[in-house]
Amino acid sequence: MTSDVRAEGVAGDAEVSGAAGAETGPRLPQVPGFGRWPAAGTPKREGKALRARVPRSVHAVLDLDASRPDAVTAVEESGRGRLPELTPIRVGRMAATPFAFLRGSAGLMGHDLARTPVTGIGAQICGDAHAANFGLYGDARGGLVIDLNDFDETVRGPWEWDLKRLAASLVLAGREARADEGVCRAAAHDAVGAYRRTMRLLAKLPALDAWNAIADEELVSHTDAHDLVGTLQRVAEKARSNTSGRFAAKSTERTEDGGRRFVDAPPVLRRVPDAEASAVAASLEQYLATLPADRHPLLARYAVHDVAFRVVGTGSVGTRSYVVLLLDHRGEPLVLQVKEARPSALTPHLLAAGFDAPEPEHEGRRVVEGQKRMQVISDNLLGWTTVDGRPYQVRQFRNRKGSVDPAALAADQIDDYARMTGALLARAHSHSADPRLIAGYCGKNDELDEAVAAFAVAYADRTEADHTDLVAAVRAGRIAAEMGV
Repeated sequence: MTSDVRAEGVAGDAEVSGAAGAETGPRLPQVPGFGRWPAAGTPKREGKALRARVPRSVHAVLDLDASRPDAVTAVEESGRGRLPELTPIRVGRMAATPFAFLRGSAGLMGHDLARTPVTGIGAQICGDAHAANFGLYGDARGGLVIDLNDFDETVRGPWEWDLKRLAASLVLAGREARADEGVCRAAAHDAVGAYRRTMRLLAKLPALDAWNAIADEELVSHTDAHDLVGTLQRVAEKARSNTSGRFAAKSTERTEDGGRRFVDAPPVLRRVPDAEASAVAASLEQYLATLPADRHPLLARYAVHDVAFRVVGTGSVGTRSYVVLLLDHRGEPLVLQVKEARPSALTPHLLAAGFDAPEPEHEGRRVVEGQKRMQVISDNLLGWTTVDGRPYQVRQFRNRKGSVDPAALAADQIDDYARMTGALLARAHSHSADPRLIAGYCGKNDELDEAVAAFAVAYADRTEADHTDLVAAVRAGRIAAEMGV
């Protein structure tokens, strides 16, 4: 990888010494996995020096070449390996709006981003950090956390890619909400500004404080997102009731033996043949082995009762995704989602950007470990498994999950939401890239903010044109779509 400066976990070989370089005790060996102090070089200075090679202004560039597939071809190619009977649903969801098209086209944007300048600083990136992939979810104690919440495409790659995808998505969401163009551009600009300022803040904190920073109760004040408070409260109230119990009450029925089973609700939820259900249920034994041992006694208090297939998301439609119903001794439900983990849509494009893209040992493990690297708090039942040779991730379903629809926000809330998501993205990246390094590159002024905002507007224009092409292809019968599902 070109210039992946100060990757996480790189150990030095110097002796441990005091802040001034003098010995303060016995000489100790360097321990693999730990750094050295004083460190060789200054990360902030190294980040600042990168500006000479990659000026911040060049992040405005959107240079699409002849190798770019057209929108319909890109949609068709991204559907390979998915269940063909669900493809029309996926196309219909992407054809709904330009913002929906962007949500389903992470691979196409990866192609485009690979042709833009990169600093070479690597981080664990979400890979699909659009504005609708942030939200609330429950922690182990019943509290609510707000963070990135979708990691299907996560890889180690250029931090700029996440930031540019977020900025472009905010422009599209704002346009869908009928905000004027100045508001839309300002949202992109201020998301980058919040990212930059948050990274500077994290760079100044002690390492442990920075690792756990941006607590929920501080987030609104930190990003000056006070106009968003009412919306967040409403989303939180709804999220608290969005549980396995509520889903099971709506989606299952009693059986003669006193258990429960799923009820068909096509095309979103359907029962599966016994052999398919048995394969999914049996895979949970392998899943247990991916969890910490202290979770095993908890899951031992549940029994598997049923398995069903459930369509999810926009970009995920067509992947194999199951819900597994477990009941405890009181008949109270826990629902797990067993979701197919396909290779990241960004993987084919990383080499073009100068980043190594080794094939992961297990795609479900890639998703789970990437999520844990980026979130402060993750689902305590997060793991992975294999069903019929295909990799899957496993997680709690309806774990008090709630989300803000950025395309439904009022104009005076879009900018608040942009700053909040920009700050969250910075914190997520800081777990795997030294915040001092990125902060040194981003700097104190808004040169990067202006550049990425310009890119975001240009990319939103390109996405609207792609969406128009897809809608035209649907109307012409070139590609099938099932709308409104």
